[in-house]
Amino acid sequence: MTSKPKTKVTFYNGLTTIGGPMIEVAYDKSHVLFDLGEVYRPELGLKMKDEDFATLLKYQLIGDVPDFYDPKVTGKEIDHERWEHSAAYISHLHLDHSKAMNLLAPEIPLYAGPLTAALLPVLNRDGEFLLPAADKPKNYTRPIIADKLNEPIHVGDITLTVVPSDHDAYGATGLIVKTPDKTIVHTGDIRLHGYHPDWVRKFMAAGKGCDMLIIEGTGVSWPERSEDDSEEFKGVKNEIELTKRIVQYQKDNPKRQLTFNTYPTNVERILRIISDSPRKVVLHAKRAELLKLALKQDVPYYYLPEDKKIDALDPDLEISYQDLLKDDHQYFWQVVGHYDQLQQGGLYIHSNAEPLGDFDPAYAPFIENIEKRGIELITLRCSGHADVAELKEIIAGFEPKILAPVHTLHPELEENPFGERILPKRREVFTLS
Repeated sequence: MTSKPKTKVTFYNGLTTIGGPMIEVAYDKSHVLFDLGEVYRPELGLKMKDEDFATLLKYQLIGDVPDFYDPKVTGKEIDHERWEHSAAYISHLHLDHSKAMNLLAPEIPLYAGPLTAALLPVLNRDGEFLLPAADKPKNYTRPIIADKLNEPIHVGDITLTVVPSDHDAYGATGLIVKTPDKTIVHTGDIRLHGYHPDWVRKFMAAGKGCDMLIIEGTGVSWPERSEDDSEEFKGVKNEIELTKRIVQYQKDNPKRQLTFNTYPTNVERILRIISDSPRKVVLHAKRAELLKLALKQDVPYYYLPEDKKIDALDPDLEISYQDLLKDDHQYFWQVVGHYDQLQQGGLYIHSNAEPLGDFDPAYAPFIENIEKRGIELITLRCSGHADVAELKEIIAGFEPKILAPVHTLHPELEENPFGERILPKRREVFTLS
C-alpha cells in the first residue's frame, strides 16, 4: 500500500537577508518556485559580467534549487520523471525578487501579475536589469504569463492564486498556494501604509487560517534602533503623506530650482507626483519610455546631451535640458546625473532613489557631491515594507498555523500567537502533516 503524498516546503534562500527569498512548494509530482531574485550585496562590488552561476551560488546570492534552472546554465538536466508539472512565480519587480528569472528553464512557465509582466521586459530593454539568459541576446527577457488576478492557476495537483497586494513596486502581488491537503500563503513584500491597504486586508481575509504563512519581515531587522531612528521607517509614514509633502515643497519654493529622483519600479509614486504637482513634472527620457511602453502613458521628458533619441516618445513633449537647468519656477524634474550642473541654492528630493541608503558604498559620496554644490537635499522616503506593528496586524489577519519569517535579518523576532513559528535554514525541507 502506497502512502498518500504530503505537501513539502523547501526554503532555498533569502532567509536571514533582506531580499532574495526562493521557496518551493511540492506535492507528489507537482512543484512551484517563488521568487527568482538575487540578494542585494553591493559591498561585493560585483558587476553584471561577474555574476556567473557559480559566483551567484558561492556568495548565496541565489538558491541552489534543483530542477528549475536552465540546464545550459547549471550543466545538470532537470528530472522530468520526478516532476510532471512545474511552474514559477514572481511577486513583484524588484531585483531581489526578479533578477534571476532568465535562469529559469525555458520550458517551465513563469507567472506574475499583469503589471509586473508588462514592466519587466521594458526595464530590461537594455539588458541592464536582469541576469542574461543562456544563448540569448543580452536584452532578452524570458516569457512571462500575465496572470489574471484572483483566478486559479493549475499546476498538476497544486493551485496558485495571485492576489493584489501593496508594496513600493508597482503591481506587487501575493500568492495563495493550495495543494490537496494544505494552504500556503506567500506575502511577497507587503505593507499597510501604501496606496492600497484595502487590497492587503482582502488578501489577509482570503488566506485566513492558512497552514503556513511565509511572510517578509524586513520591519524587525533592526531591533537595536527605534523606528524613529531607523533609516527604513524614519520620516514619512505613508505614501499619501509623501505626495502631499512633495506638493508642499513646490508651493513653499515658488522661485527655486526643484529636482527629484525616485526608484524606477516605484511607478505609482511617480504617477501620483505627476497628477498632484503644481509644477510641470518632467522625467528623464528613459523613465518616460518605461511609462510609454509598459503603460501607454505619455509624459513630458528630457534628454541629457549624451542620450540617444527614443523613437517611442512623442517629440512634442520634449523639454530642453538647458531650459531645465535655467528654470526656477516652472518645472519639477527628475535628475539622474550631472549634479554639478544644477543651480546652487536649489532643492533636490531623494525619494527612495539609488543609491538606496547608508549600506551602499556609493551613498555617502553621492550625498557629499550634492551638498558641495550648496543644494539643499531632502531625503523623503516611505518604506515599501510593513513596520513592526503592521507585521503583527498582518499575521493576526492571516492567523497561520505555522509562521515562516523570511526576508529579514532577525526572523527570530517574529512571533505567531496562533500556532507554531519556524526558522528555516537554507535547503531545509518542511513536510506539512
